[in-house]
Amino acid sequence: MSTTEPSDGALETPARETLETRGIEPVPHFERTARTRDLFPTWVAANISVLLLTMGATLAVTYGLNFWQALVVGIAAPIVSYGLVGLIGIAGKRGGAPGMALSRAVFGQRGNLLPGSLIWIARWGWETINAVTGAYTLLTVLDILLGIKSNTFLIIVTLLLFVITTFAISGLGIKAVQKCNKWATYLFGGFSVLVLGYLIVDTDWSKVFGQAAGQTSLMITGVGLIAAGGISWVPSSPDFTRYLPRTASSAAIVRNSIGGAGIVVLPMVLMGAVMAVSTPDLASAADPVSFLGAILPLWIAVPYLLIALVGMLLINTMSMYSAGFTAQTLGFKVPRHWAVSVNAVISLVLGGVLMLVATSFMGSFIAFLSLLAVAFSAWVGVFGADMLRRKEYDAEALLDTTRTSAYWYRGGFSPAAVAAWAVGLGSGLLFTRSDWFTGPLASDNPIGEYGLGWVATIVVSFLLYAALPKPAVVTPGTEPAEEPAAMAV
Repeated sequence: MSTTEPSDGALETPARETLETRGIEPVPHFERTARTRDLFPTWVAANISVLLLTMGATLAVTYGLNFWQALVVGIAAPIVSYGLVGLIGIAGKRGGAPGMALSRAVFGQRGNLLPGSLIWIARWGWETINAVTGAYTLLTVLDILLGIKSNTFLIIVTLLLFVITTFAISGLGIKAVQKCNKWATYLFGGFSVLVLGYLIVDTDWSKVFGQAAGQTSLMITGVGLIAAGGISWVPSSPDFTRYLPRTASSAAIVRNSIGGAGIVVLPMVLMGAVMAVSTPDLASAADPVSFLGAILPLWIAVPYLLIALVGMLLINTMSMYSAGFTAQTLGFKVPRHWAVSVNAVISLVLGGVLMLVATSFMGSFIAFLSLLAVAFSAWVGVFGADMLRRKEYDAEALLDTTRTSAYWYRGGFSPAAVAAWAVGLGSGLLFTRSDWFTGPLASDNPIGEYGLGWVATIVVSFLLYAALPKPAVVTPGTEPAEEPAAMAV
């Protein structure tokens, strides 16, 4: 077999109707019956997080932005980040395989282990943040409903319950994830309108609109802060588009990705910024959830927190679903739903450390976001540049990890891709500032001062890969051509 679609066209019951057992192998054409509009609730669910409220408050308090600047950030961030999600998602319909499996065609079978390992490790942090936020949500509900205060035992129990539930849903596969996403979208949307209505009535709007404008550089930095969460989904985007037929509209993929995210990100960021005007402590709260119990009346706070909890479950479910594929591309020879368990255990351990030991949740979260964006952006630049020249992928070569693979290149590496990725990653870190790490070029220049290290990463890796000599593009049914002279040893 040398194409991403079987030649016989036989019909059979798609595996994704019940428990999805398919791993990183490309989806055959008779199973690719998804619709582009399914992406809308997928990316809505990926953003149902109270962390957006806290980040909106950070824009107003820490960055000093006014309402109109927060509005610009709330519009620009999802367009930038989920525009990239949609564009890279086009590769999913072309190759019918998860993002990190398609990445083998770009980096080589061994070369793909380098960005794959970094992305997998970065997901540990993202899943840990989500698990901790979910546990804090449960603890807040117990407190405001029953008066039960947080303690070490409850922290461990709520964290364990959240991780186990996440593992169970993600192990079922994409059909279960999409079904949960759709219902969560309706519920969260309805209650968000309710919260918005309460804020409109209860807020001192003269104080909101009377706030002075902040620095333009901090507004641009704010776009990067909010966009970082979306950028973390870019390598996973093909995971959710691989069931689309090759004839699916590329424009619709991008449109539904941006629309689904934007319809949540914008109002959540604005609500956080508005809440922070009357409650400045919101941006520096000990945890990212308990403030809702103090700001909102009980009859709104409890159901809203429970729906937000479902949202956090779905975000972590989607992340672990993709992490299972990443683990398989790294050589874990186990079914996807068992590969997911590795990330579940890691997020449980790291979550316990963050909740019981760390002194500042938001400080750790913002520092993590700044480094997360750079880590993912290096892969985005290289893979995105490769998509301009590669329109299809060889299914057999993707799965063949031996020297016979058409994607073996030189010793299992594509020198151009690996070099562009490494240089782009290093360049971005030079301009990045966080509580955990500060690059030597993070000050005294616009890139560093505006928090654009992740942009530098994408630009450098994209342009360098485009300029370097590369192995010939392998199309299904053909043998790899001779390497250019410049590629010779």
